Amino acid sequence: MSSEKPNPPPESRIRILLADDHAVLRAGLRLLLNAQPDMTVVGEAETAEQTVALDARLQPDVVLIDLTLPAGSGDPDVSLAGLDAIRRIKSSRPQARLLVLTMHDDEGYLRAALEAGAVGYVLKRAADSELLSAIRAVHQGGTYLHPAHTRALLENVLDRQRPSGAEGQERMEPLSPREQEVLRLVALGYTNAQIAGQLFLSVKTIETYRARGMDKLGLTGRAALVRYAQEKGWLS
Repeated sequence: MSSEKPNPPPESRIRILLADDHAVLRAGLRLLLNAQPDMTVVGEAETAEQTVALDARLQPDVVLIDLTLPAGSGDPDVSLAGLDAIRRIKSSRPQARLLVLTMHDDEGYLRAALEAGAVGYVLKRAADSELLSAIRAVHQGGTYLHPAHTRALLENVLDRQRPSGAEGQERMEPLSPREQEVLRLVALGYTNAQIAGQLFLSVKTIETYRARGMDKLGLTGRAALVRYAQEKGWLS
């Protein structure tokens, strides 16, 4: 007599929607997930608009979503439209379980995703077993963060509890409208060249606005900028 457990019936499997703009990655994920006895991929999306529409139609158990997605099929530029998709899905379907699968290993992106409504955050370089564990965890009503991400969030909370130098904030120079717009687009994931094309400026000019704005705010690195942009509501 065989000791193998029978696969659960299709209706009891975790129904997953894949949202990523890379077809090759989606194909690999589909093979991995469909090979699990308790999982099945019910749909695929490559833009934020498709993700929101398919979620409403399919009502999957778990949405596995990248942060960097084109907004729609007519928009070739890849930005952080995945964040907007997460917000829209949670707004229309509060019970949705959204798990971020991304290349961004920055605490700023992590916080932005969680505040948008995601319940888990996995890096694309993670082992297959970690992704599968994350899917099962969020499906069961839990959350999933890598221990390093949990530590980063905790350290951020502790930093906020420490007294901050108010005099430093008073010395902060206000951003010009152009500096703010450039920094907002940088935080959304656009490159200097893409921003230059949008604003009809040279790449060199964009680099100047970006450097000057970062210096005024006392920020170093994109993670710090994303965190600042999230606090200011620039990513909404």
